Amino acid sequence: MTASRFDAPRASALSLLCATLLSAAPAAFAQSTAQEGGASTDAVAAEASPHTLSANVTLASEYRYRGLMQTNRRPAIQGGFDYSHSSGFYLGNWNSSISWLGDSNAKVSAPVEMDFYGGFKNTFTLGGLEWNYDVGALEYYYPGDYPSGYTRPYTTELYGGIGYGPVFLKYSHAVTNLFGFADSKNSYYVDLSANVPLDFWGLTLNAHVGYQKVKNVTDASYTDWKLGLTKDLGKGFALALAYIDTNANKSVYTNVPGRYIGKATAFASITKTF
Repeated sequence: MTASRFDAPRASALSLLCATLLSAAPAAFAQSTAQEGGASTDAVAAEASPHTLSANVTLASEYRYRGLMQTNRRPAIQGGFDYSHSSGFYLGNWNSSISWLGDSNAKVSAPVEMDFYGGFKNTFTLGGLEWNYDVGALEYYYPGDYPSGYTRPYTTELYGGIGYGPVFLKYSHAVTNLFGFADSKNSYYVDLSANVPLDFWGLTLNAHVGYQKVKNVTDASYTDWKLGLTKDLGKGFALALAYIDTNANKSVYTNVPGRYIGKATAFASITKTF
């Protein structure tokens, strides 16, 4: 049976995710503090290092991905780790509690999404203007138990994007089946986003529109959009508020409990970066 991107997260797995993220955070914070001390030779050397390590933890009102519910309107705990080099090379891991797989099939137990990515991003000058670009690969991994014959949701995408100023255009291409849709290899997603700093309370305006093409699946393609604000609260904290909506087909994107997962919503999150 083909899965659609739609059982609440299992408490044990969610607790494990929270414990992992929160236990790692102090270590990352301690490293950051040591680098910022400024009083020792080690601190100066660390500041000049081409290597950067960071971690983040987020509590969100729900998890939405490409406009679709991932936690059936329930809160989500999220977090990850990132490494970057001054050359532009980067690697990272990001994780979130989810419920959409269990919501689509009661025999599935997969309450966590784990993303692994790597790539290269930098800038170049063309026509007297400085442009930025980003190319890489991303693996969406969903550890869990699946019934025999189930199309597993593991997805690998290659992506590339280019931007100028606050505007960025990105293309992602699935080289595997897309999120459990059978025979959906070569699906793609086009994302146009803008993050514009406002000269008001230190706010940033976030705007996005995206188009998900799902190959060989009738009525599964759709458009999603978002309009929101982010606020840097200082000391590594950031607050985000947004309105999210889609035109996803209800016949395809309604889960087993009967909830339309592309329905418009107000979204809020708070993130701590270490």
